[in-house]
Amino acid sequence: MHELGITQNVLDIALEHAKNFNANKIVKINLVVGEMTGVVDECVRFYFDFISKDTIASEATVSFQNVPAKAHCHHCDATFALNGLDYRCPSCQGGDIEVIAGRELYVESIEVD
Repeated sequence: MHELGITQNVLDIALEHAKNFNANKIVKINLVVGEMTGVVDECVRFYFDFISKDTIASEATVSFQNVPAKAHCHHCDATFALNGLDYRCPSCQGGDIEVIAGRELYVESIEVD
């Protein structure tokens, strides 16, 4: 259900930027969404269609660049994909890791007319 609030924020950002550029219509909104955010693309699309009615974004499409979760091990310097809840380095089995990708959630670009 957190997708509703996120989608409202995305729409607000798009409308604000479109207004700043005197756009008549928002054609497309490009989002970057990390795997660890738990955001479900289809939920965002559903909510967007509902809340964008009667705005200049009512016919816009929303596209997603999904970013897989990755981590870096400070012990052995390995970079690896995170799998499920196992946060140990697959190379050295160490736990001194830093998540380096997968938490992203932002509007990358907006296409307007």
